[in-house]
Amino acid sequence: MKRLGIVFGILSCFIAGAAFAPNDDEFNYENFDTAAEYDNLDEYAINNNDDTDTSCRMTSVSINTGAAPVAVTQFDIAGIMLGMDFDSVQMIARENGLYANRPKDAVVYSMHPDWRYNLDYECRRSGIYAPAKLNACINSLARNRGVLYASELHLVRNVTGETIDVYFTSNATDNVAWKIVYKNDVDEIEGDDEKFANQRDKKIWAWWQNVLEKYGNPNSSTDRWVSSDNAFDPLMTAYYGELELIDCGRQAEDSSANMQQTIDNFAAKSYAF
Repeated sequence: MKRLGIVFGILSCFIAGAAFAPNDDEFNYENFDTAAEYDNLDEYAINNNDDTDTSCRMTSVSINTGAAPVAVTQFDIAGIMLGMDFDSVQMIARENGLYANRPKDAVVYSMHPDWRYNLDYECRRSGIYAPAKLNACINSLARNRGVLYASELHLVRNVTGETIDVYFTSNATDNVAWKIVYKNDVDEIEGDDEKFANQRDKKIWAWWQNVLEKYGNPNSSTDRWVSSDNAFDPLMTAYYGELELIDCGRQAEDSSANMQQTIDNFAAKSYAF
């Protein structure tokens, strides 16, 4: 993927969070609430991949000489802003009428990997080992305890082929948008003739002019708008036909809250010694 500048990132951080899962003494293994018996999760598109998002793994950002910080928290893409909760984003998408949910799996649900490990342990201790039943058990418990959350919303504008993908934090940090990715087709080329390259260049030029008109000039390198020289703070990066609004601090806070909660709520055996 071509872009207009250098990719950025951050290191991860840790904070403490609240807890809500039962301890070993409170857990009734004989009446375990498995998905097969209690929940129908067929309508859910559940991401079972334990890999974490790599958007925030790089290093630092800096403000150009003579430039000032930009209020990136006030930036929007089709009315969608960082920090909006899932319900608000869905409402905006419906009300502006420009975008609709993509036809398949518009909403994707996830849980933090550490919660999956905790629930895997509980389900296996209840005697569930077959892979399909084990996965159903994990997803059911996650849903019932509020750790299965809407992590992605995928929107399309059919008339132009534009897409918006919104990524949300977990319920531990109020299920709000921490990354918004917009894409269009300006970088696509239809063939090898010179005319197609010429047309693509003009599309890119028009796209870039529209970006500058809406957001102003970049204040970090030639393609980035930053709210400070701290990569944990909200920033936006422009690519050829793509915008990425991101708040790595919010994502790191959410990950840390989930890790702390899973430590506090691991269903360890009640050893007596």
